Amino acid sequence: MQTFPTIDPLTIAARHNIVASRPAPNFFEGAVLGNGGLGAIVTTRPDAVRIFLGHNSVWDIRLAEENADKIGTFQEVFNRVKQIDPALKNLADDPWYAKYSKMVVENYRQKYPRPFPCGSLVLQFDRAFTEVLGHEVDISSGQCRVHVIHRGAGCDLLIFVDMHADRVWIRVDTKDGVSAGDLVTETRLIPDPHTPAELSRPTVSAGQHSLSFTQHLPSLPPVDGTSPPSLRDRAVRVTARFDQHLHNSQRIDWGGEVVEFGPLERAFDRTAPPLCCLELEHGLAADVASTLANGDAPTNDAFEAALASSQESWSAYWALSGVELGNAELEEVWYRNLYFMNCATAAGVTCPGLFANWSYGDIGTAWHGDYHMNYNTQQPFWMCFSANHLDKHLPYVDLVDHLMPVSKSWAKDYYGLRGAYFPHSAYPVEMNIPAYPSPEWGWEICETPWTVQSLWWHYQYSQDVTFLAERAFDPIKQAVLFLVDYLLRPEASGPQWGDDYYHVFPTCPPELFGLKPGFRHNADAQADLTLIRFLLKAYLDAVEVLNVTDSESDLLAQVRDVLAHLVPDPVAASPVDGGVVYTAAPGADPGLVHNCPANLMNVFPGDEIGLGSDPTSLDTARRTLAIHRNEGGNDVVFMNVQAARLARLDVAKFTRQCRYCKQPNGTYADMVNQVHGRYSDETPFNFMAPMGIWFENFGLPFVINECLLQSHDGTIRLFPNWPADQSASFETLRTVGAFLVSSAITNGNVAFVRIASERGGMARLLSPWAKAAVSVWRNGMLTESVQLGDVLQIATQAGDVVTLTST
Repeated sequence: MQTFPTIDPLTIAARHNIVASRPAPNFFEGAVLGNGGLGAIVTTRPDAVRIFLGHNSVWDIRLAEENADKIGTFQEVFNRVKQIDPALKNLADDPWYAKYSKMVVENYRQKYPRPFPCGSLVLQFDRAFTEVLGHEVDISSGQCRVHVIHRGAGCDLLIFVDMHADRVWIRVDTKDGVSAGDLVTETRLIPDPHTPAELSRPTVSAGQHSLSFTQHLPSLPPVDGTSPPSLRDRAVRVTARFDQHLHNSQRIDWGGEVVEFGPLERAFDRTAPPLCCLELEHGLAADVASTLANGDAPTNDAFEAALASSQESWSAYWALSGVELGNAELEEVWYRNLYFMNCATAAGVTCPGLFANWSYGDIGTAWHGDYHMNYNTQQPFWMCFSANHLDKHLPYVDLVDHLMPVSKSWAKDYYGLRGAYFPHSAYPVEMNIPAYPSPEWGWEICETPWTVQSLWWHYQYSQDVTFLAERAFDPIKQAVLFLVDYLLRPEASGPQWGDDYYHVFPTCPPELFGLKPGFRHNADAQADLTLIRFLLKAYLDAVEVLNVTDSESDLLAQVRDVLAHLVPDPVAASPVDGGVVYTAAPGADPGLVHNCPANLMNVFPGDEIGLGSDPTSLDTARRTLAIHRNEGGNDVVFMNVQAARLARLDVAKFTRQCRYCKQPNGTYADMVNQVHGRYSDETPFNFMAPMGIWFENFGLPFVINECLLQSHDGTIRLFPNWPADQSASFETLRTVGAFLVSSAITNGNVAFVRIASERGGMARLLSPWAKAAVSVWRNGMLTESVQLGDVLQIATQAGDVVTLTST
C-alpha cells in the first residue's frame, strides 16, 4: 500500500505563537482569547494583569425606531427624488431631501444598540517583589502565559478561555517548586466604567470566595432619562471565584490617607497563589440573578479538566485543515486568523458584528458594532468553505434567519413587492424597520442577493441537501422574489431605456457615489448585476436539486426571463491603453479611487470570471485589476481575493500589505492606503485601527487558499497563484462538490494530489502535470494508470480517497 505525505496543522500552528516581550497594557497589545461566544483580552501592566470581557450575545439592546411613519414608501420617495433638479451636485443641496435624509438616520445617531462591554478583572502584583516580562499566546491550544519574575524566580500565570463554557481560568504555575504565595496580592472586579449614565448601576455582591456584579440591560429606549421595565429586558452577570478566602482591606494613598477597599475589591491570604475562575452569564433579566449565588470555589481538578477538554477542542479544530508554506509570514497569517476565527464565532452563538466579542468602553462599538450587509458581515465567513470549517458559517446562517421578518415586511410595506429585501445595517435585536433606511445606502440592491449568497456556497461545498432544503432554499427564494419583482417594475425597462433589457434601477453601487441628482450612476451597478445573476442561477439549480420544479413553475419562468434580458456589465475604455475595462456603474470613471472594489465583483463574489472563463472576459478583468485604485479599509481581503482568482496577485506585495495592517496583538486592522477618494492628507491612515478588532479581516486565510486551490467553477485548480520558487503544502482544503483536497508543490512541481470524497460524484481536476501517464491510487491501492488530459474526470463514491501522481 502506497502512502503519501501529510502535514500536521496542530504542530505548525504552534510555530506561530503571539509573543509580547514586554508588558502590554494597551487593549490592542493584549492577548486575544475566546471560545466563539465569550471574548477576553489579557493585558499586562508592570503591576498587574487585567482581563477584559465581551460576548457576542451581550448587547445594549435598546432600539430607537422613531419616525417610522415619516419614512414613506419607496415609490413616494422615488417620485420626489425624480423631481429634484438633476443639475445639482448633491441631493443634499435640495432642501426637502436634506431634511428627509437627516430624519431617516436619526435613529442610527443613537449610541444603542451596541455590543455591551462586560467589565474586567484585575490581579494585582507588588512591584517591590515582582516584574512582569510579557506574555505568549499558544494559538494551537488557546492558552496565554504571562511571564513574571517573582522574588528572583520565574513563574507564569496560565490563562485560557474554556471552550465549552463562558469561563476564563487563571492559575499561577511556578517552576522548580518555588513558592509564589504572595505573587497576587489583591483583586478588583470592575464593571465597564463607560456604561451609559442612564442605565442602572450594577448590583454588586461579595462572598468569602467570590466577587460579582450584575448589569441590567433594558430593552426599551429611555423616556425622560429612564427606560421602562419590560419582560424582554436582559442582564449580564460576571463572577470571579477564587480557591481561597477574600479579605477586605485598606491601603495608604499618595497623600498618606487610609483608603478602604471598594465593594468589588479584596486581598488574598498570600499563603498560596490563588486559582481563579471568571464566569460570565447572560440572558433575560428575570433569569439572571442579581445577588451572588452560593457556588463552589474552583479547584485544580476542575481547572485541569477544563484545560484538557479545551485542548481537545482546539486539537480537533486544527485537524480539519492546514497549510505549510515557504512564505513564513503568510503561513503565520493563515494560522493566526484561523485561531482568531475560532475565538470569535461558534455554532449556536449570536453572529459576531464588526468587532466580534471584544470590547471596552467605546472600543468595539463604532457603527454600533453592527452588521453591514455590503461585505463587512459576509467577508470573514468567506474562508469557512475552503478552509473546511463549515460549522463556523452557521452563525451567519442564523443571522439570515433573524433578518427574515424585517426583510419580508420591508419588501412588502416599503417596496410593495414580494419576497425579502435585506437591510444595509442590522442588529441582533428584533427590528421593525431597517436600522439605516436612507436611500444613500438603503437602496443598494446588491445587498439582498449578497446576504443570502453564502447559503448557496454552503450547499455547493457540502452537498448537504438537507441544509439546502431546511436552511437555504427559502431565504434564497425570498430574495429572488424581490429581485424579480424589482426588475419587472415599469421603471426598470421599456422605451425610455432604448433597449430590451431589464435594468437595476434605481440602485447605489456599494461604497461609491451614493444617490445622485438625476440618478447619475444609480442604475445597473456591476455589484447588482453579478450578484443577481449568481442568485437567480443558484435558485434554478436549487429547484432541480430539491425536485420542486412543478411547484416553482411560475417563478422559474420569471427567473429565466430576467436572466435572458438582464443588462450586461458596464464597461469603459482604460485610461492607460484604451482597452476595455469593467466599471462599478455605467459612466463611472475607471480611474477613480474606490473603497470597495466594486468594479471587479463579477470576478468575486460574483464567481463569473476566473481562470476558466473565455479569454476576452479574463483579459478585461485583468486589465481592470491592473488600473484599480483602492483607498484602503476594504481591500486587504476583498480585492486580493479578486486578484488571486485572476492569477494576478503579487504574493510578495500581499505579504507586505498584511504586514502594514498587522496590529501588536496579531490581528489585522483596516488601514488607509491613499487619498483622493474619501480620505485626505489630514486623514490619519490608521484611524480605523483603534476602533476595535476587525472581525472582517479574519477572512485573510481565504486569500491564501485561493492562491493554493480554486474550485468555484467546478474544476479543481492546484496552486493557480502560488510563486513557482516557493514550496507549499496543504491538507484537506474543501472544494465545490464536497471534496477534501491535499497537495504539495516544490520548485514548481506538484508531487501528488489526494482527493477525499464526502458525498461521491465526479471530481474534475485541471492537470497539474505536463501530458503524461498518471497513477491513480484508490483508498491506498494502485488501481489504474491513465493517459493524462487537460482535465481529469475522477468518478468517486462517498468515502473514497483517490490519490494521483505523475508516472
